[in-house]
Amino acid sequence: MNQDGKEEATNNTFAILRKAWEQSPFNRLLGFRLDHVNAREGQISFAAKPELIGNFYQGILHGGVISAVIDATAGLAAYASALASIKNLQPDEATHRLAKMGTIDMRVDYLRPGKGTEFRCVATVMRTGGKVAVTRMELFDQEGTLIAVGTGAYLVG
Repeated sequence: MNQDGKEEATNNTFAILRKAWEQSPFNRLLGFRLDHVNAREGQISFAAKPELIGNFYQGILHGGVISAVIDATAGLAAYASALASIKNLQPDEATHRLAKMGTIDMRVDYLRPGKGTEFRCVATVMRTGGKVAVTRMELFDQEGTLIAVGTGAYLVG
């Protein structure tokens, strides 16, 4: 397959992944927006809203929201990396594989209170194997302050 064909197949894979991700009721409920995804990285952003606040006295994001966005972003990146590595991936096969992928293990370190109006999470794939992908995640507020970091392992094969 020529370079253009490979690029087109990869773009189709990411389109399938984006569609599946955007259909998630949980992602929509929390207001997560998929900003960027490629074979090495994913980025999600979201706006603060009252339903996401855990400490209402100080207006701080709930820790579960922080871990949810870190997990969602890492899963997105891990799945994209795994799917992009499969040659001649057909849309029905991509959908079938997505249905079998999931989180194996995740660690979150909360560094600062989640105060702000907008948040951005970036996940980088450190390694993708035949069965497992390993990721590193960072959550920032609208000023670029690092709020939380994480690592995760995801079933991808």
